[in-house]
Amino acid sequence: MADDDEAGRPVKPGAPAPGEPQRRSLAVRPFLVTAGRVSDDAKLPLETQVVATNEGLGALPTLTFEQHDIIAACREPLSLAELAARLHLHLNVVRVVAGDLRSARQLTVHAPQAGTAHDLSVLRRVIEGLRAVPDSRGLTRDNNRPA
Repeated sequence: MADDDEAGRPVKPGAPAPGEPQRRSLAVRPFLVTAGRVSDDAKLPLETQVVATNEGLGALPTLTFEQHDIIAACREPLSLAELAARLHLHLNVVRVVAGDLRSARQLTVHAPQAGTAHDLSVLRRVIEGLRAVPDSRGLTRDNNRPA
């Protein structure tokens, strides 16, 4: 049975929740979003949890598209891998932009503890998130269908 939204209308599987960003095409090249940077200084692991700060939520109207989408999606903690999958952005783009938002105090970053990398449930969630990240053609790795 499908879930219904607040107005009682059926919600499509995979559709963004109210208030979450809408999926955009992959027309913008990643190097344009990151100003040519390919990684952030902190080299955040893909299982790093990020959450928007009050400053970030207050700045939503002034942010660029990708910054806005990341802050809007991070009202609750998400891993970088989950965030990339949800927003259909390249993982390194999310890493770089998240690093910028962290520097601007608009995003809080919670790096994993050393033993987390060996936690099987964390690894499964990360793998599922990575499989949901579309490739350059917009296809997911697990089923070769459009994301």
